[in-house]
Amino acid sequence: MSGHSKWSTIKRKKSAVDAKRGKLFTKLAREIQIAAREGADPEFNIKLRLALEKAKAANMPKDNIERAIRRGAGLEKGEALEEIVYEGYAPNGVALMIFVVTDNRNRAVADVRRVLTRSGGNLGENGSVAWQFDEKGYIVVPLNGMSPDDMLEIVLEAGADDFEIDGDVAEIYTEPKDLNEVKTFLESKGLKIEQAELAMIPKNYVSLPLKETLQVMSVIEKLEELDDVSKVYSNLEVTEEAVAAQGED
Repeated sequence: MSGHSKWSTIKRKKSAVDAKRGKLFTKLAREIQIAAREGADPEFNIKLRLALEKAKAANMPKDNIERAIRRGAGLEKGEALEEIVYEGYAPNGVALMIFVVTDNRNRAVADVRRVLTRSGGNLGENGSVAWQFDEKGYIVVPLNGMSPDDMLEIVLEAGADDFEIDGDVAEIYTEPKDLNEVKTFLESKGLKIEQAELAMIPKNYVSLPLKETLQVMSVIEKLEELDDVSKVYSNLEVTEEAVAAQGED
């Protein structure tokens, strides 16, 4: 998963200073609203808990958060939202899973198709890409001087499935149902959680030359900028060199 967490960090920093913060809040509110349909108590709803943590990290106003929860729980009238997953390919055969939360399915699919087509990619049928990914709990923890052996001991004790060292962070993988338990255990050990989410993790990665890697990264960013797109997952291997080049933009 080379460079994945660092690229994610770059994107989070960019969004934190994004002049279009209202757009970010709208996306977060939709994510909360969808999650709250499965229960308005974050204690028993992992998706809602993760969505709330993301909203708080972005300094989303408390009133906006509470309104989104009420709408999702059916206590207040809101947009008629639906969650859709589109599958497709970026240029050079890179598989994409595109998560959308929208009140207009036709607009959402047209926007996604336009970005992919203009880049030389294409939208696929349901099931054409999903088999290449597994849903996992994904946690990023800064090492802060901790040795890989010490991190391994804690990760094993936490009950995680696997972990990898990527530069100065550890990427930890869990079964989806175990994400919150592992996260809570790591926090109890004094570890800072930089990122925690349910993610689609590719079974295998596609490695490309720098120019092509940056081209695909650009396509993914264009998709993420669409109003209706909440998340994009790919099987692109992001190298240190590509992350550095992207960070200079």
